Amino acid sequence: MRALLLPVKLRANAKQRLAPLLPPPDRQALMSAMIADGFAAARAARAPEHVFVVTADPGIATLAERFGWTVLHETAQTSESASVDWASAQCESRGVTALLRLPLDLPAVTGPDIDAVFAIDADVVIVPSRDGTGTNAILRRPPTRFASHFGPDSLPKHAAAARRSGARLRILANRNIGMDVDDEADLRALLAHGGASGATRAWLDARADLVRALSV
Repeated sequence: MRALLLPVKLRANAKQRLAPLLPPPDRQALMSAMIADGFAAARAARAPEHVFVVTADPGIATLAERFGWTVLHETAQTSESASVDWASAQCESRGVTALLRLPLDLPAVTGPDIDAVFAIDADVVIVPSRDGTGTNAILRRPPTRFASHFGPDSLPKHAAAARRSGARLRILANRNIGMDVDDEADLRALLAHGGASGATRAWLDARADLVRALSV
């Protein structure tokens, strides 16, 4: 079974690197907008046969269940890697053979972008971040093939782990998946990208003052 794994942090703790630019309510509103757009992309994708959401956020859990997705409830969140690895083991135990972990801070991602990752004939597919050092998406066959190493320079760490496991590895550049938002530079890049739509576009449109400041 092919499945999508969407990890969602508690929104109150989201996007701390944007703190110099945005107060907590604005950061939470931006994160909620990107989650909405990520969920829309997941619903539009055709390749995944099921969607799993791993979260400790009750509001996100309720929304995911409304879509008919499986929620893997966390009681604590220690790290992205710990959440993804625990959830991956849960997915594998439920018959998942190919699992794509996709974060929800990708405001330009679309359903066809997700389908394009699943279409690659490889044991492991990594989609790099915009700067080429991070892992914005990773597909593993099977889901627990090796442990996660999210954080700084995660792409070479994941690539090395994939090779040690004997996997057929493919690094897949995707402009939309590569466009994540963590800090001010990312927001500037998003404006230049022009790909934000839906809820994130509405959030940007409502923040004309911010957009003008970032465009200087």
